[in-house]
Amino acid sequence: MMPATTGPLSMPIRTCSGCGARRPQAELLRFRAVDGILVQGAGDGRGAYACPARGCLERAIARRAFARRLRQAVEVPAGLVEALLGPAAAPAAQP
Repeated sequence: MMPATTGPLSMPIRTCSGCGARRPQAELLRFRAVDGILVQGAGDGRGAYACPARGCLERAIARRAFARRLRQAVEVPAGLVEALLGPAAAPAAQP
């Protein structure tokens, strides 16, 4: 299968596992399974991609999209989203 391209530079296009948006590979975070545990970063084997946005990561985890894309059961470490993006902003106090 030929990689999807965008114009003359032939940048690989990947699909976000959370929102389904198609973006250049460099704009997405890559995930892979190591001994059944989801880890972020480059490496050998099948990969799954997600936008670097809290909503996309949380949706992909909730829908078990990473397991489907990686074609294996994966455990998502507690605090993975916070480790990648920092803690969620606290809701604004209402007067």
